[in-house]
Amino acid sequence: MKFARRMDRFGEGVFSMLAQMRDKRAKKGGAIVDLSIGAPNIPPAPHILKALSEECLVPENYLYAINDTEELLEAAAAWYQRRYGVSLDPGTEICSLLGSQEGLSHIALSIVDEGDVVLVPDPCYPVFADGPSLAGAKLVYMEQKRERGYIIDLKAIPEEAARAAKLMLVSYPNNPTTAVAPDSFYEELVAFARKYEIIVLHDNAYSELVFDGRTCGSFLAFPGAKEVGVEFNSLSKTYGLAGARVGFCIGNREVVGRLKTLKSNMDYGMFLPVQKAAVAAVTGDQACVAATRAAYERRRDLLCEGFGRIGWPIEKPAGTMFVWAGLPAGFDSSLLFVQELFERSGVLTTPGSAFGPSGEGYVRMALVQDEEAIECALAAVDACGILKGR
Repeated sequence: MKFARRMDRFGEGVFSMLAQMRDKRAKKGGAIVDLSIGAPNIPPAPHILKALSEECLVPENYLYAINDTEELLEAAAAWYQRRYGVSLDPGTEICSLLGSQEGLSHIALSIVDEGDVVLVPDPCYPVFADGPSLAGAKLVYMEQKRERGYIIDLKAIPEEAARAAKLMLVSYPNNPTTAVAPDSFYEELVAFARKYEIIVLHDNAYSELVFDGRTCGSFLAFPGAKEVGVEFNSLSKTYGLAGARVGFCIGNREVVGRLKTLKSNMDYGMFLPVQKAAVAAVTGDQACVAATRAAYERRRDLLCEGFGRIGWPIEKPAGTMFVWAGLPAGFDSSLLFVQELFERSGVLTTPGSAFGPSGEGYVRMALVQDEEAIECALAAVDACGILKGR
């Protein structure tokens, strides 16, 4: 058998490797606290579940959706106006995604040709790089350095790379570093993209998950942003609809239009009951959003303060549902640390090296377990002695 050479760019995904480690331990009956994958365990609010369940009983809803319904597009536009102060044309500036992951996997196919330059953050969520790689792009990494609060230094991007680039991917609040960008960064970003004629994709999946009284808006709210790019947003974390796969590409009509054309040749649209659930989420009672935020903040405090007490000082994240932690003293390989930690304690995390060259030296922990499970994780790590010296 002969296969596509493009697959040589990809190895086994780190999350598949972690899942195999988890499953092997589970078969032996070992205790596990899984903090590796950002799979939310907070369910949708009752009014969202009600909308979904009622629509699932309508036989006509099992036809191909083909297109986004007007109701969904208008609801998304109203949501962006109310929540972010961004005015949108529902017909031309919004396109649904079967989850942001699907959009991130495919959008580069509508923008870049083989060999074109794409600017991606380092460290970054893997599909930020994998999507452009699938399209045959040449990746140029934009470092997110701790000393700059993990905010990209646009001035440090080589002039040659900036002039060659067709697309750049940016995301704040950031996965995995958890950084939240100041307004000044977005102002610089718009000017940078306009100067070099680069399309910007800003992933805004965690705008509701910011802590300690902070607030977070939209890239599109900044003057000129819609002229240079689009924003992805997701209902996975905010509304607990992760498995339903609901996301949006919003902004520049040319970019949205090209993605719509691509998707029309690849899928048949979002299941109609899920569209109804999405409408209920963004138009209904928003108390669930505040409750979800508060739950993640409590988990963050419990985990970071708990590890600090047992010998692993960790800075509290400003946002997202993750913790980005430097390796404990005595370790220099994130993968080896993750493997040893899991073998000794049953606590599963993700090595920072999975997120790009600059991720080495860190591990990412997802706040996807309830407080009781986090307490169990802390106790298991403390008892196994991994933090007490090698």
